[in-house]
Amino acid sequence: MSFPVVLFDIDGTLTEPRQVISTEMVNSLVELSKLVEIGFLTGSDLEYVKQQMWPAFERKLIRDNCHILPCNGTQYYIPAGNNEFKAVYRTDMFNALGYETFQTIMKIICKLQAEICDTEDLPLTGHFVQNRDSTINWCPIGRNANNGDRQQFVSIDSLNSLRSSYLLRFKKELFEAKINNVEVKLGGSTSFDIFPTGWDKTFALKHFSIETEFWFLGDKCRGQGNDVEIYELLANEHRAFEVSSPYDTITVINNLIDTEFYKYE
Repeated sequence: MSFPVVLFDIDGTLTEPRQVISTEMVNSLVELSKLVEIGFLTGSDLEYVKQQMWPAFERKLIRDNCHILPCNGTQYYIPAGNNEFKAVYRTDMFNALGYETFQTIMKIICKLQAEICDTEDLPLTGHFVQNRDSTINWCPIGRNANNGDRQQFVSIDSLNSLRSSYLLRFKKELFEAKINNVEVKLGGSTSFDIFPTGWDKTFALKHFSIETEFWFLGDKCRGQGNDVEIYELLANEHRAFEVSSPYDTITVINNLIDTEFYKYE
């Protein structure tokens, strides 16, 4: 009997945004790892995964039964001991799209970032764009933002739908540039993820056998969230869960252990 793979988004699902995973969540994942394999499937890159998930990787049972799938699964790593990670697969957005398209995307980001700086009263902290090879992450307040800066932006975004407005602007710019093979999604609580069409989180499924039974937990499963595609794919089989917080995730994990995965003991 093959073991299911339970895939987890990280920010807002396993951790509070940009925060380190809690001891309670690590303990829940340890119990789950006794029954199934788990995957950490995020829009962030490997370095952010390590920063947020290091307490989980210190637990041997998790290390031995996990898959690390940064950048929507367009990168795939497995733990190799001593805080090292072995690359199983990587792909490259620049080569997939070509120089001209990539340059156009970067110019659009610069244009919209300049507009935000001129028209919005936001905390601006620096490091606005991160090239993750297979994804570009654009954060209007900057990835150097502290938790207070992030909370301020989240409040403004919730009140004024700032990101939703600029997401539509970004898509309009892509349309006018005749770029129809690039997607833009809301990433985490403060940013946008830009990637080639088809490089959403369903990409991660390609790394496993076609017989694998997948489950998914995420918090951005509606609208322009970056969990939408994989959630909708697996929800048809009742194997996807939209959660609202890490506390909610722990409840779902415990229910799955009791009702679905006990048979693998």
